[in-house]
Amino acid sequence: MRLLALDTSTEYLSLALYLDGEIICRETHAGIRHSELILPMLEVLLVEAGVSLTSLDGIAFGQGPGTFTGIRIGCGVAQGLAFGADLPVVGIATLLALAESVEQDCVIACLDARMGEVYHAAYRREAPTEGGWREIHAPGLYAPQATPVVEGDDWVGVGSGFRVGEGALRQHYAGQVKQVFDDRFPHAREIARLASRQLSLGRGVPAWETAPLYIRDKVALKTSER
Repeated sequence: MRLLALDTSTEYLSLALYLDGEIICRETHAGIRHSELILPMLEVLLVEAGVSLTSLDGIAFGQGPGTFTGIRIGCGVAQGLAFGADLPVVGIATLLALAESVEQDCVIACLDARMGEVYHAAYRREAPTEGGWREIHAPGLYAPQATPVVEGDDWVGVGSGFRVGEGALRQHYAGQVKQVFDDRFPHAREIARLASRQLSLGRGVPAWETAPLYIRDKVALKTSER
C-alpha cells in the first residue's frame, strides 16, 4: 500500500507518504499560509522519496473538524491531486487521527474550536493488534462542561481542547481521564496509517464524492454576543 496523506485542519501543515508500512513525514507551523506552502512541500517530499503521484494507491486528508479555511484547502488539494492522478480519496476525521497519535485504548480527543467551545469525540480501540477503533461519541461541537459522558476511568485526553476554559475538560472528566496530551495536533502521519486500512478494505471514494466535515455552521460571534 502506497499513499499520500495531508492535514491542514489547524495552524500546522503536515504531509506523509506511506510506502508499504514506512512513513516519511514533513511538517511546519504554517499559520494561515497552508495554500502557499503545501504544493512546494509536497513536490520536495515526492522528489526526496523518489515516487510520483501516479505510482500511489490513494490520497488521504484530514477531513475535519478544524478551521474552515484549513479544511477547505485540504479537501481541495486532495481532490485536485486525486483527479489528476486518477486515485481514490479517503477522508479521515481529525479527532480520530488525534486518538491514533497516543498508544492508548480509550481516548477522548478534543480540538480548540474557538469561541469557548471544543470539537470532541471519544473512541475505544477495538482490536489493538489491528489498530481498529470504535466510535463511542461521534465528532461534535460543545462547551467544555457540556461534553458527552463516558463510562470508566481508563481514558486519556488528547488535543488542544483540553486547554480551553482553564482546564474545564479536565474538571469535567475528573477521575476518568488519567493523562492528558494537550500539545498534540492532527498529523498526516496518523492519517496515513488510518487511511491505509481504509484503502485496503476498498473504502476509498472518487475525488468528487469526498467532502469536508465542518460541524460548526458559524465561525464568529456577532457583536451583540461578544
